[in-house]
Amino acid sequence: MDEETLTNLRLELRRGTVVLACLVLLTRPNYGYSLLKALEGAGFDVDTNTLYPLLRRLEKQGLLTSEWNTDQSRPRKFYATSSEGSAIAEALTLEWDDLDTAFKNLAGTP
Repeated sequence: MDEETLTNLRLELRRGTVVLACLVLLTRPNYGYSLLKALEGAGFDVDTNTLYPLLRRLEKQGLLTSEWNTDQSRPRKFYATSSEGSAIAEALTLEWDDLDTAFKNLAGTP
């Protein structure tokens, strides 16, 4: 097995799942580094250089909102899933469930 090919295909497969994971996790506001750790803790291997551009893109698309918190010594930008983002997350979760069922049917498992 070619490890490089497997690594690239694994990254491609996971790319879209990180979007859904962020939308789900950010139903409770969080800042980038903490979100990164939460994703890692849940089994999503995400690079910092991937996460921050993704958050900005999702915000630009209206799926996330953001707000600076300057109450602590270090200002942090907190992100939260918008109402549109919540609707998208719900639709994508249903799609994920359908795909999971389809793959199980292909593999012949219930």
